[in-house]
Amino acid sequence: MTPGPRTPPLDLLGVGAGPFNLSLAALADGVPGLRTVFHEQRAGFHWHPGLLIEGATLQVPFLADLVSLVEPTSPWSYLNYLKIRCRLFPFYFAEHFHIHRTEFDNYLRWVSTELPATRFGHRVDTVAWDCEQGAFAVEFTRLGPDGETLTTGLTHARNLALGVGTAPHVPESLRELVQDPAAVVLHSADYLSQRDRLLAARHITVVGSGQSGAEVLLDLLRSRPQGAEGLTWLARTPAFAPMEYSKIGLEQFTPDYTRYFHGLPQAARDRLLPRQWQLYKGVSGDTLGDIHDELYRRSLGGGWPDVTLTPGIEVTGATVTEAGRIELGVEHGEQEARGRLVTDAVVLATGYRERPVDLLLAALDPYVVRDEAGRPKVDAAQRLVLAPEIAGSVFVQNAERHTHGVGTPDLGLAAWRSAVIVNALTGKEFYPLPERTAFTTFGLGAQDRDDRDTPSRPAGERR
Repeated sequence: MTPGPRTPPLDLLGVGAGPFNLSLAALADGVPGLRTVFHEQRAGFHWHPGLLIEGATLQVPFLADLVSLVEPTSPWSYLNYLKIRCRLFPFYFAEHFHIHRTEFDNYLRWVSTELPATRFGHRVDTVAWDCEQGAFAVEFTRLGPDGETLTTGLTHARNLALGVGTAPHVPESLRELVQDPAAVVLHSADYLSQRDRLLAARHITVVGSGQSGAEVLLDLLRSRPQGAEGLTWLARTPAFAPMEYSKIGLEQFTPDYTRYFHGLPQAARDRLLPRQWQLYKGVSGDTLGDIHDELYRRSLGGGWPDVTLTPGIEVTGATVTEAGRIELGVEHGEQEARGRLVTDAVVLATGYRERPVDLLLAALDPYVVRDEAGRPKVDAAQRLVLAPEIAGSVFVQNAERHTHGVGTPDLGLAAWRSAVIVNALTGKEFYPLPERTAFTTFGLGAQDRDDRDTPSRPAGERR
């Protein structure tokens, strides 16, 4: 029997279908003839379901949807979603620039189900370069509703986009207790599913200085009886500080700053990132104000609410006492003092870390170019720098903070980054991108630099 014709490789296969790869899928959907598929292991889309706390809003304006900052006329914009749902007039009168988080989750789920390129319940297992096909060979498993294997498959794609997202980070000193079903110790990603169990505890400790920690503390505070709040909020940062939200300060989340940061030497980038903690570890000023207002209201009759807020604290260990309570070892860096805190429940608002893809990309590892710290190099077009024998591109989303800076996980840069990838795929500026996006000039321009290694020109020489 003569074998049938081979199916041509896809132009792009996306691994993961979180917000960033959804943005890429939405913009790629507008490119005629571009063949894309996005595989997602989960059975359906949910965006941080454990933190969809009632009343919580996005920290970015609604224009930071999947497409609008690049192509506002796209059918996948948030405004078009409202139009289809017949909710444009209510939204207009609500005057909400920062929308509710639950509404954004609804919007993302709508896009994920309507886009023809998304494949939920599909787990990508391995990726290798197929020289004969001139494409990546991608092995995947189609999963049932309970995660069981239904079928396996193989497909080829000329390019890949890794958007596997991040996973909740639990400090090593607390991992054992998180896995103990008898201990009420959980990551904030599971907050809503464990909320009733938390509220039954006599004393609750929230660990983490960012927005998630603040929102969890505020929700618990509003739900506890006055005078018996039993709450402690600990953070490693030197203060419960507001996130940078000045209009000029926010220009560090622009493509201009991303390009500037990418052009710095790696050593300079590594020094700079830790100093920018208020750009991504701070708390909305409104949320801090709401916490203070609630605490003040509870002090009107005299006395202080049973709430302790202490920055500058690191949790160094944890054990369960004979009485079944949780004892946290704590250390205050400025005082150079150690102590212990006994509590009944712990919520870890300790952030997220990039999901490892070493196993997935094991066959490509010899071809990945790395920096001195062993991290993959990523070029300005969001591609892993690969050895020349790999003709295809592996684009990365939200895995390049070390090369592209603090804006990497920011929703406001999602559409721009996706457009950069689409333009690289098509080999042309299919989505025109602005040359300038900030009033701030980051660094010295070429016309300002004093390049002392360049011989000076004779007077009067034309440039």
